[in-house]
Amino acid sequence: MARGFESKDVEFQQAEAERAKTVGHPLTKDERDALAKRRTVELSLARARADLEKARTPPHRQMLADAIRALEDQLQRFEKPGVVT
Repeated sequence: MARGFESKDVEFQQAEAERAKTVGHPLTKDERDALAKRRTVELSLARARADLEKARTPPHRQMLADAIRALEDQLQRFEKPGVVT
């Protein structure tokens, strides 16, 4: 049974290596950093939105709404060409 998992893992690694070749040019360190920052903001935004759905008290809801607006502003800055935050 373990051999089946090993062969699946090898198959997955080979597919990932092939996909990486066809994606495009390798990213520079600055591009990787900007992409990581953008992903962090996107995840924070998703978390804040989910928390807002569950929040019950008005001050907590207001704090989350403010945080969502701030995160959306950050995300918009990433969408402008040449702007890295």
